[in-house]
Amino acid sequence: MRVTYFWELMDAEFGPARAASMSRDHVFAQLGGRTVVEALEYGIDARDVWKAVCEEYDVPPARR
Repeated sequence: MRVTYFWELMDAEFGPARAASMSRDHVFAQLGGRTVVEALEYGIDARDVWKAVCEEYDVPPARR
């Protein structure tokens, strides 16, 4: 998954303001105690980051 597509999914699911805030502030255990931004900068694949977000926020399977 391209990072640009990841951000499109985040904005579509949570809205631009909440997606931006959540990606900077929420720490995910599945991402090694990193935020979304930190995980992507660390080199974790965007698909794996999206899966972690979906699990944490109960995104319906149809939108995963």
